[in-house]
Amino acid sequence: MESLEKGWLTVMGRKAVLSAIIGSVLVLLAGCASSSGKTYAPHIKPAGFTTTIDNKYFPLKPGTTFIYRGKGERDEMAVTSDTRRIMGVNCVVVNDRAWEAGKLVEQTYDWYAQDQKGTVWYFGEDTKEYKNGKVVSTKGSWEAGRDGAKPGLIMQAHPKVGKSYHQEYYKGKAEDMARVLSLNESIKVPYGSFHHVLKTKEWTPLEPNIVERKYYASGVGYVGQLGGLQLIAVKHG
Repeated sequence: MESLEKGWLTVMGRKAVLSAIIGSVLVLLAGCASSSGKTYAPHIKPAGFTTTIDNKYFPLKPGTTFIYRGKGERDEMAVTSDTRRIMGVNCVVVNDRAWEAGKLVEQTYDWYAQDQKGTVWYFGEDTKEYKNGKVVSTKGSWEAGRDGAKPGLIMQAHPKVGKSYHQEYYKGKAEDMARVLSLNESIKVPYGSFHHVLKTKEWTPLEPNIVERKYYASGVGYVGQLGGLQLIAVKHG
């Protein structure tokens, strides 16, 4: 009887050890799954933002208008003196208008703010598409803090090659992404020739077949794309 009890205790001891090992493995796997599946959740502290946007790759001084032109296309991005409060943050309002064949096809009000480190954040957009002078769509509009939408980064304070980031995040409706490809590009556009230019790859999972490569010059900002819209003038009001 004593030998049976000892045998039973030995078996139970082995089961306890095995259960403990399995439990530890499961906890470890759960921790790995949690870290790899981390959701995008930027922490916004309103006191840490300013409407003075002087990031060298994306400066937005009120009264400045950037004019771009492509094949049959024209775009004007005007930095206004207006602000909009979003998630407690005062944002600069930028009026972006696009024409095709001389007709207005889209008008968007974009909202930006810069944090203390110099990173420019994108807090949303109010966009309208036009046809024959009438609004036909507001697709793509979103505002951080509403319906699960979250702000993204339009330009990092210190871009690093290979770094990817969310430019906007509104699940299923606005999910633009960007990756830094180079910090030492050269490009010539109608407005001028630039060196040591930031080059990015920009895309959205919602339209995986569309990929853009954009160029940003220090002290100027977005200067365009090869074969696409390119900066032709900068007006200071």
